[in-house]
Amino acid sequence: WRVDDRYLTDLQYNIIRSHSTGAGDALDDEYVRAAMVARLGTFLQARSAVHPDLVELLVGMINAGIYPFIPMHGSVGASGDLVQLAHLALAMIGEGKVHFKGEWRPSAEVLRENGLKPFRIHIREGLSITNGTSFMTGIGIVNQRYAEMLLDRAVLATVWINEIASSFDDFMAEGLNEVRRHPGQQAIARRMRELARGSKCLEKREHELYDNGHSESKTFTHKVQAYYSLRCGPQIFGPVLETFQNARRVLEEEVNSACDNPIVDPVAKNVWHGGNFHGDYVSLEEDKVKIATVR
Repeated sequence: WRVDDRYLTDLQYNIIRSHSTGAGDALDDEYVRAAMVARLGTFLQARSAVHPDLVELLVGMINAGIYPFIPMHGSVGASGDLVQLAHLALAMIGEGKVHFKGEWRPSAEVLRENGLKPFRIHIREGLSITNGTSFMTGIGIVNQRYAEMLLDRAVLATVWINEIASSFDDFMAEGLNEVRRHPGQQAIARRMRELARGSKCLEKREHELYDNGHSESKTFTHKVQAYYSLRCGPQIFGPVLETFQNARRVLEEEVNSACDNPIVDPVAKNVWHGGNFHGDYVSLEEDKVKIATVR
Protein backbone atom coordinates (compact mmCIF):
# COMPACT_ATOMS: atom_id res chain seq x y z
CA TRP A 1 0.00 0.00 0.00
CA ARG A 2 1.18 3.49 -0.79
CA VAL A 3 1.72 5.52 2.37
CA ASP A 4 -0.08 8.83 2.15
CA ASP A 5 2.20 11.86 2.25
CA ARG A 6 0.67 13.04 5.52
CA TYR A 7 1.95 9.87 7.22
CA LEU A 8 5.51 9.85 5.84
CA THR A 9 7.03 11.42 8.94
CA ASP A 10 5.10 9.08 11.22
CA LEU A 11 6.37 6.14 9.19
CA GLN A 12 10.00 7.14 9.79
CA TYR A 13 9.51 7.47 13.55
CA ASN A 14 7.65 4.15 13.63
CA ILE A 15 10.53 2.42 11.84
CA ILE A 16 12.88 3.57 14.60
CA ARG A 17 10.61 2.75 17.52
CA SER A 18 9.39 -0.60 16.21
CA HIS A 19 12.94 -1.89 15.70
CA SER A 20 14.30 -0.74 19.07
CA THR A 21 13.71 -4.20 20.51
CA GLY A 22 17.17 -5.47 21.41
CA ALA A 23 18.03 -7.60 24.42
CA GLY A 24 20.99 -8.23 26.68
CA ASP A 25 23.73 -6.08 28.14
CA ALA A 26 24.87 -2.83 26.58
CA LEU A 27 27.77 -2.83 24.16
CA ASP A 28 30.92 -1.22 25.52
CA ASP A 29 31.43 2.42 24.62
CA GLU A 30 34.42 1.72 22.35
CA TYR A 31 32.29 -0.50 20.12
CA VAL A 32 29.41 1.98 20.04
CA ARG A 33 31.77 4.82 19.17
CA ALA A 34 33.36 2.78 16.37
CA ALA A 35 29.91 1.97 14.98
CA MET A 36 28.89 5.62 15.08
CA VAL A 37 32.02 6.53 13.13
CA ALA A 38 31.24 3.76 10.64
CA ARG A 39 27.70 5.11 10.21
CA LEU A 40 29.12 8.56 9.66
CA GLY A 41 31.31 7.07 6.92
CA THR A 42 28.23 5.80 5.11
CA PHE A 43 26.44 9.15 5.31
CA LEU A 44 29.52 10.95 4.00
CA GLN A 45 29.26 8.99 0.75
CA ALA A 46 26.25 11.24 0.03
CA ARG A 47 24.12 8.38 -1.26
CA SER A 48 21.64 8.19 1.63
CA ALA A 49 19.61 11.37 0.97
CA VAL A 50 19.67 12.35 4.63
CA HIS A 51 19.51 15.92 5.91
CA PRO A 52 22.85 17.54 6.92
CA ASP A 53 21.41 18.07 10.40
CA LEU A 54 21.57 14.31 10.95
CA VAL A 55 25.27 14.17 10.09
CA GLU A 56 26.02 17.18 12.29
CA LEU A 57 24.18 15.63 15.24
CA LEU A 58 26.05 12.35 14.84
CA VAL A 59 29.37 14.23 14.77
CA GLY A 60 28.32 16.22 17.82
CA MET A 61 27.47 13.07 19.79
CA ILE A 62 30.76 11.42 18.85
CA ASN A 63 32.79 14.48 19.83
CA ALA A 64 30.93 14.88 23.12
CA GLY A 65 31.27 11.22 24.07
CA ILE A 66 27.52 10.54 24.09
CA TYR A 67 26.99 6.82 23.53
CA PRO A 68 23.47 5.43 23.08
CA PHE A 69 22.33 2.29 24.83
CA ILE A 70 22.93 -0.47 22.28
CA PRO A 71 21.90 -4.00 23.35
CA MET A 72 24.17 -6.85 22.31
CA HIS A 73 21.45 -9.10 20.91
CA GLY A 74 18.74 -8.66 18.33
CA SER A 75 20.00 -8.51 14.75
CA VAL A 76 21.25 -11.29 12.52
CA GLY A 77 23.01 -9.28 9.80
CA ALA A 78 20.89 -10.45 6.87
CA SER A 79 19.19 -7.06 6.79
CA GLY A 80 22.05 -5.24 8.39
CA ASP A 81 22.20 -4.15 12.03
CA LEU A 82 18.54 -3.16 12.19
CA VAL A 83 18.04 -3.47 15.94
CA GLN A 84 21.34 -1.94 17.03
CA LEU A 85 21.06 0.93 14.56
CA ALA A 86 17.46 1.54 15.64
CA HIS A 87 18.67 2.06 19.20
CA LEU A 88 21.21 4.57 17.88
CA ALA A 89 18.41 6.34 16.02
CA LEU A 90 16.22 6.29 19.14
CA ALA A 91 18.82 8.28 21.05
CA MET A 92 19.24 10.69 18.14
CA ILE A 93 15.54 11.58 18.20
CA GLY A 94 15.77 12.24 21.94
CA GLU A 95 14.30 8.98 23.19
CA GLY A 96 15.89 6.11 25.07
CA LYS A 97 19.04 6.49 27.15
CA VAL A 98 22.72 7.20 26.61
CA HIS A 99 25.97 6.56 28.44
CA PHE A 100 27.61 9.88 29.25
CA LYS A 101 30.58 10.38 31.56
CA GLY A 102 30.02 7.02 33.17
CA GLU A 103 26.29 7.40 33.80
CA TRP A 104 23.15 6.20 32.05
CA ARG A 105 20.81 9.15 31.53
CA PRO A 106 17.84 10.12 29.31
CA SER A 107 19.00 10.97 25.81
CA ALA A 108 17.06 14.24 25.49
CA GLU A 109 18.51 15.53 28.75
CA VAL A 110 22.13 14.80 27.76
CA LEU A 111 21.70 16.22 24.26
CA ARG A 112 20.27 19.44 25.68
CA GLU A 113 23.11 19.66 28.20
CA ASN A 114 25.62 19.52 25.36
CA GLY A 115 23.87 22.07 23.17
CA LEU A 116 22.52 19.44 20.78
CA LYS A 117 18.94 19.18 19.55
CA PRO A 118 17.17 15.86 18.99
CA PHE A 119 16.85 15.18 15.29
CA ARG A 120 13.55 15.86 13.56
CA ILE A 121 12.72 13.69 10.55
CA HIS A 122 12.84 15.44 7.18
CA ILE A 123 12.28 12.68 4.59
CA ARG A 124 13.74 9.20 5.09
CA GLU A 125 16.22 9.49 7.94
CA GLY A 126 14.48 6.87 10.07
CA LEU A 127 15.06 4.19 7.47
CA SER A 128 18.55 5.37 6.66
CA ILE A 129 19.86 5.37 10.24
CA THR A 130 18.58 1.85 10.88
CA ASN A 131 19.73 0.32 7.61
CA GLY A 132 23.27 -0.97 7.11
CA THR A 133 26.31 -2.77 8.48
CA SER A 134 27.75 -0.09 10.74
CA PHE A 135 27.65 -2.00 14.02
CA MET A 136 29.19 -5.19 12.72
CA THR A 137 31.78 -3.04 10.96
CA GLY A 138 32.54 -0.98 14.06
CA ILE A 139 32.83 -4.07 16.25
CA GLY A 140 35.00 -5.71 13.60
CA ILE A 141 37.35 -2.72 13.46
CA VAL A 142 37.88 -2.72 17.24
CA ASN A 143 38.41 -6.47 17.31
CA GLN A 144 40.75 -6.22 14.33
CA ARG A 145 43.03 -3.93 16.31
CA TYR A 146 43.03 -6.27 19.29
CA ALA A 147 43.70 -9.29 17.07
CA GLU A 148 46.65 -7.60 15.36
CA MET A 149 48.15 -6.64 18.73
CA LEU A 150 47.68 -10.20 19.99
CA LEU A 151 49.39 -11.64 16.92
CA ASP A 152 52.40 -9.36 17.27
CA ARG A 153 52.78 -10.32 20.93
CA ALA A 154 52.45 -14.00 20.07
CA VAL A 155 55.26 -13.65 17.52
CA LEU A 156 57.41 -11.88 20.11
CA ALA A 157 56.68 -14.59 22.68
CA THR A 158 57.64 -17.26 20.16
CA VAL A 159 61.02 -15.63 19.62
CA TRP A 160 61.55 -15.41 23.39
CA ILE A 161 60.64 -19.08 23.90
CA ASN A 162 63.06 -20.12 21.16
CA GLU A 163 65.74 -18.10 22.90
CA ILE A 164 65.00 -19.81 26.21
CA ALA A 165 65.21 -23.19 24.47
CA SER A 166 68.48 -22.23 22.70
CA SER A 167 66.96 -23.05 19.33
CA PHE A 168 68.84 -22.75 16.08
CA ASP A 169 67.79 -19.57 14.30
CA ASP A 170 67.32 -21.09 10.86
CA PHE A 171 63.59 -21.68 11.41
CA MET A 172 63.18 -17.96 10.68
CA ALA A 173 65.83 -17.77 7.96
CA GLU A 174 64.95 -15.98 4.73
CA GLY A 175 66.30 -18.83 2.59
CA LEU A 176 64.03 -21.34 4.34
CA ASN A 177 60.83 -19.31 4.25
CA GLU A 178 61.10 -17.75 0.80
CA VAL A 179 60.87 -21.14 -0.93
CA ARG A 180 57.39 -21.62 0.48
CA ARG A 181 55.76 -18.80 -1.37
CA HIS A 182 53.13 -17.62 1.09
CA PRO A 183 53.63 -13.91 1.83
CA GLY A 184 52.26 -14.24 5.37
CA GLN A 185 54.85 -16.83 6.33
CA GLN A 186 57.62 -14.71 4.86
CA ALA A 187 56.37 -11.61 6.70
CA ILE A 188 56.26 -13.44 10.05
CA ALA A 189 59.76 -14.82 9.54
CA ARG A 190 61.00 -11.34 8.67
CA ARG A 191 59.39 -9.94 11.82
CA MET A 192 61.01 -12.68 13.89
CA ARG A 193 64.42 -11.84 12.44
CA GLU A 194 63.89 -8.19 13.35
CA LEU A 195 62.94 -9.10 16.91
CA ALA A 196 65.87 -11.51 17.29
CA ARG A 197 68.49 -9.19 15.79
CA GLY A 198 71.53 -9.14 18.07
CA SER A 199 70.30 -12.03 20.22
CA LYS A 200 73.01 -14.08 21.94
CA CYS A 201 70.59 -16.82 22.95
CA LEU A 202 69.82 -18.35 19.54
CA GLU A 203 72.24 -20.86 18.11
CA LYS A 204 73.82 -20.68 14.66
CA ARG A 205 73.67 -24.07 12.97
CA GLU A 206 76.74 -23.41 10.90
CA HIS A 207 78.76 -22.66 14.04
CA GLU A 208 77.35 -25.33 16.34
CA LEU A 209 77.26 -28.27 13.94
CA TYR A 210 79.57 -27.45 11.08
CA ASP A 211 82.44 -25.54 12.70
CA ASN A 212 82.88 -27.48 15.93
CA GLY A 213 84.06 -30.80 14.60
CA HIS A 214 80.65 -32.44 14.80
CA SER A 215 80.82 -33.67 11.21
CA GLU A 216 82.53 -36.84 12.43
CA SER A 217 80.62 -37.15 15.69
CA LYS A 218 78.12 -39.95 16.24
CA THR A 219 76.32 -38.17 19.08
CA PHE A 220 75.24 -34.60 19.61
CA THR A 221 75.10 -32.71 22.90
CA HIS A 222 72.63 -30.19 21.45
CA LYS A 223 69.41 -31.04 19.66
CA VAL A 224 69.80 -31.01 15.87
CA GLN A 225 66.48 -29.22 15.28
CA ALA A 226 64.47 -26.84 17.44
CA TYR A 227 61.42 -28.32 19.13
CA TYR A 228 58.69 -29.01 16.60
CA SER A 229 56.17 -26.63 18.14
CA LEU A 230 58.74 -23.82 18.38
CA ARG A 231 60.25 -23.93 14.92
CA CYS A 232 56.88 -23.82 13.10
CA GLY A 233 56.08 -20.25 14.13
CA PRO A 234 56.23 -18.77 10.61
CA GLN A 235 54.07 -21.58 9.22
CA ILE A 236 51.49 -21.22 12.01
CA PHE A 237 51.30 -17.44 12.27
CA GLY A 238 51.65 -16.83 8.52
CA PRO A 239 48.11 -17.89 7.61
CA VAL A 240 46.79 -16.06 10.68
CA LEU A 241 48.46 -12.87 9.43
CA GLU A 242 46.99 -13.28 5.95
CA THR A 243 43.53 -13.87 7.44
CA PHE A 244 43.85 -10.66 9.45
CA GLN A 245 45.14 -8.73 6.45
CA ASN A 246 42.18 -9.72 4.32
CA ALA A 247 39.75 -8.89 7.13
CA ARG A 248 41.38 -5.46 7.46
CA ARG A 249 40.95 -4.87 3.72
CA VAL A 250 37.26 -5.78 3.85
CA LEU A 251 36.63 -3.61 6.92
CA GLU A 252 38.40 -0.62 5.38
CA GLU A 253 36.34 -0.99 2.21
CA GLU A 254 33.14 -1.36 4.21
CA VAL A 255 33.69 1.67 6.42
CA ASN A 256 34.26 3.75 3.27
CA SER A 257 31.20 2.35 1.48
CA ALA A 258 27.55 3.29 1.27
CA CYS A 259 25.76 0.40 2.96
CA ASP A 260 22.35 2.03 2.78
CA ASN A 261 19.25 0.98 0.87
CA PRO A 262 17.96 2.36 -1.33
CA ILE A 263 20.93 4.20 -2.84
CA VAL A 264 20.11 7.67 -4.10
CA ASP A 265 22.15 8.54 -7.20
CA PRO A 266 21.95 12.26 -7.97
CA VAL A 267 24.10 11.88 -11.09
CA ALA A 268 21.95 9.21 -12.71
CA LYS A 269 18.85 10.81 -11.16
CA ASN A 270 17.68 7.43 -9.97
CA VAL A 271 17.03 5.55 -6.75
CA TRP A 272 18.61 2.11 -6.74
CA HIS A 273 16.98 -0.61 -4.62
CA GLY A 274 19.17 -3.57 -3.67
CA GLY A 275 20.94 -5.20 -0.74
CA ASN A 276 23.95 -3.10 0.23
CA PHE A 277 22.87 -3.53 3.85
CA HIS A 278 23.67 -7.25 3.77
CA GLY A 279 26.36 -8.27 6.24
CA ASP A 280 28.10 -11.24 4.61
CA TYR A 281 31.27 -9.39 3.61
CA VAL A 282 31.94 -8.43 7.21
CA SER A 283 30.51 -11.48 8.97
CA LEU A 284 32.37 -14.06 6.90
CA GLU A 285 35.70 -12.30 7.48
CA GLU A 286 35.02 -11.98 11.20
CA ASP A 287 34.24 -15.72 11.37
CA LYS A 288 37.66 -16.34 9.84
CA VAL A 289 39.33 -13.94 12.27
CA LYS A 290 37.67 -15.76 15.18
CA ILE A 291 38.87 -19.14 13.93
CA ALA A 292 42.40 -17.87 13.30
CA THR A 293 42.61 -16.14 16.68
CA VAL A 294 41.48 -19.05 18.87
CA ARG A 295 43.28 -21.86 17.03
